[in-house]
Amino acid sequence: MTQHWRPPLILVLAGGLSGTLALSFAGIVALRYLGPEIGFRNAAIVLGVAITCATAVLGWLLLRLILRPILALERYAAEVRFDSTSQVDAPVRFGTRELHHTSQSVIGMATTLRDREATIRSFTDHVTHEIKTPVAAIRAAVELLEDGGMLSAEDLKIVQEIDGAQAQIQTQLDALRRAVQARETRYLGTCTLVDIRDAVVANFPTLGFHFSGEHTKIPISSNGMHIVLQQLLQNAVEQNASQINLAAEETPDEIHITIQDNGSGISAGNADRIFNAFFTTKRESGGTGMGLSIARNVIAAHNGKITCKASDSGAQFQIAFPRLA
Repeated sequence: MTQHWRPPLILVLAGGLSGTLALSFAGIVALRYLGPEIGFRNAAIVLGVAITCATAVLGWLLLRLILRPILALERYAAEVRFDSTSQVDAPVRFGTRELHHTSQSVIGMATTLRDREATIRSFTDHVTHEIKTPVAAIRAAVELLEDGGMLSAEDLKIVQEIDGAQAQIQTQLDALRRAVQARETRYLGTCTLVDIRDAVVANFPTLGFHFSGEHTKIPISSNGMHIVLQQLLQNAVEQNASQINLAAEETPDEIHITIQDNGSGISAGNADRIFNAFFTTKRESGGTGMGLSIARNVIAAHNGKITCKASDSGAQFQIAFPRLA
């Protein structure tokens, strides 16, 4: 690969400032000597054109060496953030030496993160595929034992426990696949609480809802926001909630969505762990611990974040998205 000489940033900045200063002095000196010869009006015009051309050259150099590489790196980072699964062409021009090193670090970091995500995704697909076979075999064996009719009550109880275990494994595998899919899928577009209100109310008939800020634009499509609320509201139902306050608000920097329920709440010890995959306090009743992790992944895919406030008088979740440009 051909090595290109890249000037240090200090040289470019110092050269630009020095050139600007030199043009000013040169213009003053030239005007003093040219004015008596060709007239001060004509001298001013000539010097104006010359200084404009020289300034344009300096501007072009700054554009090429600083601004264009920064914009190229910004576009690269945005494309990687938008789709981390595809190969994105990296910038090939980096301007100054410092920008070159910074760009190489950013590109290397993006490549490492993309490779790690691909490894995790591949490993998840492999594990879920491999485990499905023994789970199916266990299910078939349970059905054969139950259909045989020769089991005692105690043996039948053991067989039912085995069947319950394989069902729990299958549930965990399905939840794991949904969590991985949530990391990959982006629901582009915007929505408001009005767009999803009817579907949310219909899906949770046991909950009473109070909406505010219904017309605030949220930077995620209706399908994506519905998936997030589905997980959060299901968590509220499991915590014996009967009332939900759902509010959206636009601040100068962010879009905030607050979900407050009147359930049994979340302890301070669990508030920091509830978004971790497989963490659940309801394992015995079939909880997978993946619902809130899925919600977090969908939100993170849209550059948002979700937090939980610990309380014994109901849970409060707050979602924050960057404000729409």
